[in-house]
Amino acid sequence: MPPNTHAILSPSSAARWLECQKSARLEQEFSDQPTQAAAEGTAAHALAEHKVRKALKMRSRRPTSEYDSDEMEECTDAYRDYIMEQLSIERQTCPDAQAYIETKLDLTSYIPESFGTSDCIIVSDNKLHVIDLKYGKTVIEAEENPQMKLYALGALDIYEGLYDFKEVEMTIFQPRRENVSTWKESVAALRKWAEEVLKPTAKLAYEGEGNFCPGDWCIFCKAAVQCRARAEANLELAKKEFAPPPLLSDDEIEDILKVLPDLTKWANDIMSYATDMAINHGKKWKAFKVVAGRSTRKYKDEDAVIKAAEKAGYKDIFKKSLITLTEMEKLMGKTKFNEVLGGLIVKPPGKPTLVPISDKRPEITGNDAKSEFNKIKENTHD
Repeated sequence: MPPNTHAILSPSSAARWLECQKSARLEQEFSDQPTQAAAEGTAAHALAEHKVRKALKMRSRRPTSEYDSDEMEECTDAYRDYIMEQLSIERQTCPDAQAYIETKLDLTSYIPESFGTSDCIIVSDNKLHVIDLKYGKTVIEAEENPQMKLYALGALDIYEGLYDFKEVEMTIFQPRRENVSTWKESVAALRKWAEEVLKPTAKLAYEGEGNFCPGDWCIFCKAAVQCRARAEANLELAKKEFAPPPLLSDDEIEDILKVLPDLTKWANDIMSYATDMAINHGKKWKAFKVVAGRSTRKYKDEDAVIKAAEKAGYKDIFKKSLITLTEMEKLMGKTKFNEVLGGLIVKPPGKPTLVPISDKRPEITGNDAKSEFNKIKENTHD
């Protein structure tokens, strides 16, 4: 196994090991598996860093990657603009406010052998603002976010001697989900959390003590697929889930709804793991076998198909469609796009969805939900 270059108790996994302390050491038995999403996120962060550095009049060479796209250009532009806007706001009351990019943070005062890197830290006379770019599509909130709190603590250790901070502002900027989530906390409250919760829990996790505790935080755990504690919790839930719904009480159904996403994710993870082991590693499962899945027909050579069809006298073999909104806006530029097409662009309501009460979106009533759902069905059939 290649040496692990990540901290055992990293800020990015803090939400997990603070709840499930034993997961930290368990994960060390698994090597990092590169994913396209992770590589794409790394590319987006590199491009975003470059753009912010240029906006701050710093030298920087534009990075390139196979993931470069119009969407990444727009998202990193939005991140740069947000950073500069926040810096401008702070400079209205503190002309000396500064933005620091990709700051290395030493967290060993709180967590053994831990470190991290903050995407952006804005410091002014009374406020410390920590900003983190998330390029993924899983919505992440800043409220009581352990990773953001750790970055804030690390930033305080660097800059608190120069500024009289009263509060810390923590923002997660997630452009692909149009999510900008901000949480404010006093320096005193943050320090109290560090002493009473963070330090003792981190000590347990680092020493391999504490508990296994499956939950929402399992989603990115490297040991999630084979974790016995998670399997036992989900199998216990499945006993209820498989009972006919009419026999369940409303409270039981709500209990299932709360954990159903993790149950579904766990089942999919198990299937993916078992399939990968069978196809790529020759694993023989006693009651399962590998077969060819269903497939659909496709053209072997589109150019040859065009020539053959036209030679046979068929001309109407192409479909015409508009380029996407993103491509159109890139073609015209934002100003011209709004001038020419602004009145012709609509954003229909999203499909009504049942979510936990903690979700930030405003609730719609039963009648409103039914009306919106019918509108969506009508638009679909137009």
